[in-house]
Amino acid sequence: MDVTLILLEAEEGMKKAIDHCKIDFAKIRTGRATPSLLDSVRVDYYGSMVPISQVANVTTPDATMIVVQPWEKNMIGPIDRAIQAANIGLNPANDGVVLRLPIPPLTEERRREIAKMAKKVAEDSKIGVRNARRDAMEALKKAEKEEHMSEDARKGGEADTQKLTDRYIAEIEKLFAEKEKDILSV
Repeated sequence: MDVTLILLEAEEGMKKAIDHCKIDFAKIRTGRATPSLLDSVRVDYYGSMVPISQVANVTTPDATMIVVQPWEKNMIGPIDRAIQAANIGLNPANDGVVLRLPIPPLTEERRREIAKMAKKVAEDSKIGVRNARRDAMEALKKAEKEEHMSEDARKGGEADTQKLTDRYIAEIEKLFAEKEKDILSV
């Protein structure tokens, strides 16, 4: 196996860890209303479980309110139940036409808990990056033994893999710092 191919596979694994980190960060509440808070909610739409965005328009008229307007009037009940069942800490106010989800202000203690959750997401993503590095290092050693890759080529590949790892770890730390700042700011 070629060094560049091993590095490409490692980088692909590291990109997946970054993407997963971004998705998980989007789901973490910061005290501000964003439609992404409802991304994990699935609604029973005539027997199929679909994302809420496929059965309703989700908007944020201001920083403390999410408004869900179903495209079909008879879907308001199932959407209401799905939001409550999702256990995301939001209680919909149903007026028969739209669902209003007020975002309660976060207490200092709750902000710290959420920041800890974000830290865990960042750590899990770093583990994903390190696993990609480990797989690349093993592939380089295997290639050196079985395919008669030179020791210099292996060492160069390991150095490049470490540079990639450092770059992606730094990116995760930057994402976490931004999210933590967002969570802790009132």
